[in-house]
Amino acid sequence: MNVKEPLLFIEDLEELFVDVQMQRIFEDQKFFTDCVPKLSTSEILGHYRIDKNRKNFKLFEFCKTYFQFPASAATGFVSDPSKTVEDHIQILWDVLTKHTEDKGGTEIMLPHQFVVPGGRFREVYYWDSYFTMLGLQVSKKIDLIESMVNNFAFLVDNYGFIPNGNRSYFLSRSQPPFFSLMVELLSEEKGDVIMVKYLPQLEKEYQFWMKGEETLDKTKNAESHIVMMKDGEILNRYWDNLDKPRQEAYADDVVTARDAKNDKKEIFRHIRAAAESGWDFSSRWFRDESDMSTIYTTDIIPIDLNCLMHHLEKTLARGFDLAKQNEKSRNYDQRAGKRLDAINKYLWDKKEKTFIDYDLGCSAPTGRVTAAIVYPVFLKVATKEQSSHILERLENSFLKRGGLVTTLSFNAQQWDAPNGWAPIQWAGFKGAMNYGLEELANKIKGSWINSIDEVFRRTGKITEKYNVVDSGIAASGGEYPNQDGFGWTNGVYLKLKSYV
Repeated sequence: MNVKEPLLFIEDLEELFVDVQMQRIFEDQKFFTDCVPKLSTSEILGHYRIDKNRKNFKLFEFCKTYFQFPASAATGFVSDPSKTVEDHIQILWDVLTKHTEDKGGTEIMLPHQFVVPGGRFREVYYWDSYFTMLGLQVSKKIDLIESMVNNFAFLVDNYGFIPNGNRSYFLSRSQPPFFSLMVELLSEEKGDVIMVKYLPQLEKEYQFWMKGEETLDKTKNAESHIVMMKDGEILNRYWDNLDKPRQEAYADDVVTARDAKNDKKEIFRHIRAAAESGWDFSSRWFRDESDMSTIYTTDIIPIDLNCLMHHLEKTLARGFDLAKQNEKSRNYDQRAGKRLDAINKYLWDKKEKTFIDYDLGCSAPTGRVTAAIVYPVFLKVATKEQSSHILERLENSFLKRGGLVTTLSFNAQQWDAPNGWAPIQWAGFKGAMNYGLEELANKIKGSWINSIDEVFRRTGKITEKYNVVDSGIAASGGEYPNQDGFGWTNGVYLKLKSYV
């Protein structure tokens, strides 16, 4: 299968796109970017430039005439609260399993089936999919896991990387690199042959994240996703190739940039880079934790990303070892070793006794301890001594009645307190198990499962995020309402329940 061309790039609608988004004629700005035009962009623009000057012109009605509106990912589905959560999820797998249709618009065609998160998220999402796969594994849907891995391999082969999601407006950025963990998960079911099969795509993904490495020196210390640290070490950061408002959140980004003191293009890039992190948005990326206009994502070396890159390097080393390509295996093993040294040098805070993101501008830790500390224990980057400090901090500061909060800052951002998210619960649980703290692992597991059970009994829904401080209050914050479905929550719930 080849990539369908031409894709719709929604901004090609020029002033029509800007007018629709800035006038907020749809409650959710992503809605318009997912519409399918009934005519070519040039024809629609021609009609718009004439019609908008007519008396009683209504922009919503114009859009309704010339675009096919998208439906929610689970349109028509009605849950049955009398069922168990597990039974509900088994039914939802079929509801959330999709395939792309050759109908135009911004959706990138994929060759195989995939699971979408739900609600407004009608397409596949990169890092979401790993946590969804955890549940598919429990449900014995191994063929579906393989289909999704093959879709991501297809994207790497056709675009050189895995986009945020299969939409044209996501082609400037990726998401946290979980492809190596997906391949590892599939290999648990199908053996080491899987580690060798996907080596070409794993290596291409690595090259995407390390692009420009050879161009760095003392006069130019950063390029795209990579940064050369003061002593020559290479670490990664989140990045986006564009420095303009996100198409799917255009008006929000314009408003944020209006309040910013810095260059508007820089702000747009920082916003987009935070979207690549998956933590969109969190005070983790703000200089002033209460002010999004102080966002500075690309000036931060994040602990989670570099732990994931270490895992990718170790996976490549293992894969090439299995393929009997010893030189390549040694190369990636050495790269992983150098990264581990750099992580400990720049991201371990001796005073706080935990890992903290690094502020490039200040050449020092950001000072914000967040739930990203789960990654060094989840991916076995931490030493035994480091793990004891991390897991103690996790239990004493982050573990609440309903699970792990993402940060210790209570504000209007959805990746801050009081919200908890499935990926953090799984990484925290697995991290505790990796270092023999089964009691803490079970506390994380029990508190999160209770949150989901409680909300499901009350609403019949499984949602994107949860208020883990007070389960009686719905999780909130962010650019859109809490979504139900929900892919990665389903996956982590089933995986946690499978541990007895």
